[in-house]
Amino acid sequence: MTLTKSKYYFEALDYFPFNLSECMDALNYALSYEPEDADSLCLIGRVYSEELKDYETAKKYFDEAMQSNIGNINIPKYYIECLLNNEDYKEAEKLIEFALKIKGIDKAEILNCKGSSVRAERRV
Repeated sequence: MTLTKSKYYFEALDYFPFNLSECMDALNYALSYEPEDADSLCLIGRVYSEELKDYETAKKYFDEAMQSNIGNINIPKYYIECLLNNEDYKEAEKLIEFALKIKGIDKAEILNCKGSSVRAERRV
């Protein structure tokens, strides 16, 4: 993580979710320094998922972030939430099982997502 990229990533994080325009500008700068930065890609995925409700675009960013850094403990929770909101229950279940194997991840958060997944599948 370069110092300049970090500066812009943390700016974006500070703007999220209250000033999406500035957040996206900062993320674009961060990604111009390091195009495959998993944290920046994840935050863009969160913008599309949580704020714009564009789950398909969000999934692309989350997938790219996971490919960039498969062991990143920040990505799975948000990716799983996106999948659940998009009613992609089978994909969410696979990611939950994978995430529970990542060392250092907050397993309580992932298990909470698993509970949400089970409840959502029962409603369908």
